Amino acid sequence: MSLFRRIFSLNAAVLTVAALVLLFAPVTVSATARLAEALVILAGTAVTLVANAVMLRVGLSPLARLTRVMTTIDLLRPGTRLVARGQGEIAQLITAFNAMLERLETERASSAGRALSAQEAERHRIAQELHDEIGQTLTAVLLDLKRVARASPEPMRDQLLQVQESTRNSLDEIRRIARRLRPGVLEELGLASALRALAGEFTTAGLAVRRQIGSDLPVLPKEVELVLYRVAQESLTNAARHAAAQHVDLVLARQKDGGVRLCVRDDGRGLRGAPEGAGIRGMRERALLIGADLSVESGTPGGTSVQLTVPA
Repeated sequence: MSLFRRIFSLNAAVLTVAALVLLFAPVTVSATARLAEALVILAGTAVTLVANAVMLRVGLSPLARLTRVMTTIDLLRPGTRLVARGQGEIAQLITAFNAMLERLETERASSAGRALSAQEAERHRIAQELHDEIGQTLTAVLLDLKRVARASPEPMRDQLLQVQESTRNSLDEIRRIARRLRPGVLEELGLASALRALAGEFTTAGLAVRRQIGSDLPVLPKEVELVLYRVAQESLTNAARHAAAQHVDLVLARQKDGGVRLCVRDDGRGLRGAPEGAGIRGMRERALLIGADLSVESGTPGGTSVQLTVPA
């Protein structure tokens, strides 16, 4: 039944019942309506309108459900679908909406994959240039400063040594940035060693990162290892910069079904109802690329818990 015929049938049914009540009910109306007769007519009209509203509400309830889903849908949380109940145009509309969601999720995952691949390639290029060009240039500057300092008088030598120390600190910072842009230890030594190095890098005087890496981890594809590393890196960055945390637990363990689960939990200030930023949405896009499930929640005693579950 089409939407027009459904609404017409509901209204016709209500009006027919009202007409039958007027025909067979012991109610009369004078040429000049009395107060009691007017009250009866008004009451009957009100009952008719209420009955019509209730029947229309029931008939159009699938559209209301569809509207609620359309206003709350998030392509970064795929899988939300409506059950196409009944027949006619409403069921066809819900089916078309579900098909549209399927296409949008597929296209978004594909475009996000291409964007993230381009981003990783650009990070690799920048890290290579920082390491090869700027790093070598600063290394040459350090050697020149060391040679000049040896041949300089004592007052000038102290100043050159300070400049040399500043240059060495800059070189270490550039190398640290290059490691974050391109995790070479991930390519060379694997995910477990890369996560241990990452935890050690974020461990400072004000932040203690406790790691627990399982020894029975399955062999994972390169793209899965990269997603796990990037999610751990982003979670530790958020804990260090925004959460004001003092302790962070990083756990990577094997699941019973053969998959892995990464959990990064801190004792910071928590989410506090704040909207998700670009970092968390980036983690969700990475999780979608490998079919993983990402949850970002406030911890029970406080803090934030990030869990990435990768199926077998």
